[in-house]
Amino acid sequence: MLQLQEKAAPGSTRRRGVSFRVVQVLGELLITAGVTVLLFIAWQLWWTNLTADAAQRAAITHFVRDLPAAPVRSSNIDHGSPKVAAEPEAGSTIGIVYVPRFGADYARPLVQGTTPAVLDSLGLGHYEGTAMPGAVGNVAVAGHRQTHGAVLDNVDALVPGDRIYIQTRDGFYVYSFRNSEVVLPARTDVLLPVPTQPAASPTERYLTMTSCNPRFGSQERIIAYSLLEYWQPASAGPPPAIAGQVQRAAGEV
Repeated sequence: MLQLQEKAAPGSTRRRGVSFRVVQVLGELLITAGVTVLLFIAWQLWWTNLTADAAQRAAITHFVRDLPAAPVRSSNIDHGSPKVAAEPEAGSTIGIVYVPRFGADYARPLVQGTTPAVLDSLGLGHYEGTAMPGAVGNVAVAGHRQTHGAVLDNVDALVPGDRIYIQTRDGFYVYSFRNSEVVLPARTDVLLPVPTQPAASPTERYLTMTSCNPRFGSQERIIAYSLLEYWQPASAGPPPAIAGQVQRAAGEV
């Protein structure tokens, strides 16, 4: 026997049409949101690094332009107490940081201040009010890990004994990495003259590097501590271990 097919009520058809349209619009919005997120991630991880790298190369070129060339000599000479410069104005380039553990071509400017204007484009920022390179106390610096040049991307790869070199107009300051720790962002005591010890008076020359942790987050801070091993004036030339890096940074090779 043939069965008669019921016709859908006009109101029901309209409701299904509206529901379909709502689902379609929501789907389009989700796709648009997904594309936007992907573009934002690409901007953060690629474009900010590209523009920051260019700005940092320009800062290094400008810094080394007026430095006199000096021969590479032995580092086994006692040059006495390190020469310590006064803190410059915010945004001024203090020097260049070389970390062989981070790569043979690693050379990043060290700039006064830790504002976004510095850290988002110019590289490593020197915390205002902390010690200058070579001084007794704590030279505290900050840098991004995955964006804006990723200047401290591999800070967790440092091993005890790794050297960190800071070149200023006065010379080269060679710090030896000791240890690192992960702390919460509120732990500003790592910037003290004797890191984490509020009541202590400094007798040694520290270098403290701070960055976000984990690599793709900012819930914590990773802190890398080093101590000054030696220094040599600009007239003595760069330490042999980084002579090639210094030449490349200066555009000599």
